[in-house]
Amino acid sequence: MAVFTSVSETELTAWLADYSLGQLQDLQGIASGIENTNYFVTTSNGRFVLTLFEILGADELPFYLNLMAHLARHGIPCPNPVANRFNQFLGRLKDKPACIVSRLNGKSTTSPSTAQCAAIGAMLGQMHIAGQSFSQVMPNPRGAAWRAATALKVLPVLDKQQAALLKSEVALHSQQDWTSLPQGVIHADLFRDNVLLEEDRVGGLIDFYFACSDVLLYDVAITVNDWCMHADGTLDTARTQALLRTYHAVRPLLESEHSAWPLQLRVAALRFWLSRLFDKHLPRDGELVNAHDPRRFERILQNHIASTQAVWL
Repeated sequence: MAVFTSVSETELTAWLADYSLGQLQDLQGIASGIENTNYFVTTSNGRFVLTLFEILGADELPFYLNLMAHLARHGIPCPNPVANRFNQFLGRLKDKPACIVSRLNGKSTTSPSTAQCAAIGAMLGQMHIAGQSFSQVMPNPRGAAWRAATALKVLPVLDKQQAALLKSEVALHSQQDWTSLPQGVIHADLFRDNVLLEEDRVGGLIDFYFACSDVLLYDVAITVNDWCMHADGTLDTARTQALLRTYHAVRPLLESEHSAWPLQLRVAALRFWLSRLFDKHLPRDGELVNAHDPRRFERILQNHIASTQAVWL
């Protein structure tokens, strides 16, 4: 993500006075992603991640923080929010909602192996199972209404062919009703850079601030679209099947999900094509802006449309 809000060591030291985390030793900005300001924080008590929320409001954030705490209690390796002396996960820093969470081990990969895709498939299934007992609900803020509204904003920057593709896909998916498919809490952004790996083991799932309540298969499609792609935007059969099989071993996939799979891959690609178009052409000011190239998901979407049969189990 970008560092939109600068925080000094003096400012953070004062903020940390409300936490039992020891003395501040190091503060380092994280320059990746696009939504929030993040810093690595090292104190005499350990390593943490500080997040200042640039878009989400204080009224929206309890869902995400409570979800992470819930998943951590259920054995999912995810950031565990730290409560302050008022027993609150959420504070305020530089006039922004802010929290501090545990920092996990491992590092992300840009070239996942088949074994690593199998590992993330199993972990995603475990996360979906653990999420079934989470009582809070958050309708997907990037669902059909968001797709329609965002499409209108980015259409002026597209050429005629791109505009036709975008309009037809938004219209197609607005007509779908997936309420009969298994639902629950989804990560909704489980890209490679949001998973920390220790060789072939998942050390951590991070960045839950797109999490919401939606179709579980949609979460699988989002993950496959990033983890299992060739450079040309076509699916790698071996990696896709490895991910789906290990997921299926944890949460068995239904025949209705098999039928829905091709369109789920497409709507997942559409969602990220749209958001990357928006971030590229309508960016916010930031010190370390790192907008992703929207053409990658345009190619993925086109390939899904052209494919006669989506890779399955």
